[in-house]
Amino acid sequence: MELGAVFPTCEIGNDPTQIRDWAQAAEGLGYSYIVIYDHVLGAEHADREPALTGPYTQDHPFHEPFVLFAYLAAVTTSIEFETAVIIMPQRQTVLAAKQAAEVDVLSDGRLRLGVGTGWNYVEYESLSVDWDQRGRLLDEQINVMRELWSNDVVSIDTDFHRIDRAGIAPRPKESIPIWLGGSTEVAMRRAARLGDGFTFASAGSRTVEMAERLREIVSAANRDATSYPIEFNMPYGLGPEKWETLTSQAEDASITHLCVNTMSVTSEWAGTPPSGLDTPDDHIAGLERFMQIVR
Repeated sequence: MELGAVFPTCEIGNDPTQIRDWAQAAEGLGYSYIVIYDHVLGAEHADREPALTGPYTQDHPFHEPFVLFAYLAAVTTSIEFETAVIIMPQRQTVLAAKQAAEVDVLSDGRLRLGVGTGWNYVEYESLSVDWDQRGRLLDEQINVMRELWSNDVVSIDTDFHRIDRAGIAPRPKESIPIWLGGSTEVAMRRAARLGDGFTFASAGSRTVEMAERLREIVSAANRDATSYPIEFNMPYGLGPEKWETLTSQAEDASITHLCVNTMSVTSEWAGTPPSGLDTPDDHIAGLERFMQIVR
């Protein structure tokens, strides 16, 4: 099982040297990949109808994933990069395909693009994207990006896209893997149809049950569920005993990837203890401690 480190985007600050040091530490400690979350805008939650249900507000900073990964590609050598997830429908498809291709080229093929629909409708409104069409749009976007990555010139005319004999360059050496993220049946069915893997935002018995359900859906789509990659997400605040238990549980369930999240910002929302880590050095120390326990 590959181990990943969630970039503490809301808590690491803006010092590029500290961001570099964190990434190099993760690579040096033996983590296989870095995960980054995505939000373009944070919004106030008060007096919204419908209510905003996610953990993030206007007070939580998010480094832009494609820009950050391009920077980290220059200061690391082998660690891979995963978005989990890019809220793809609120981004312009061709531009996102171009940005992802550039990161993949600069990192020599180290990018895995996790995509999803998100929860913050305020972002969609602000970016002039129809919230109600997000699922249909995402389906198309996945196919359009793969066409752009695989062909010099494409012609596409669909509900949401029109490309008249055009293409992006440079293109990645190989089509970038696209994973889906979420916890709903809809997300899992989309992943079975279109995805190269799936990322859950949690770990534990309930997540194992969801992974088993995902494999059933993948099999029903006439795909090999035994080789379908699945990722779990471990909150650091659970502590060493839980880390060991849940890691063993994930391994027993043949989960292929496990990332550790050292941020505290989601703990209250997720019902887990805070990490107790405050500074960039604290987050590095947390990665070291987690690796020592589970490996």
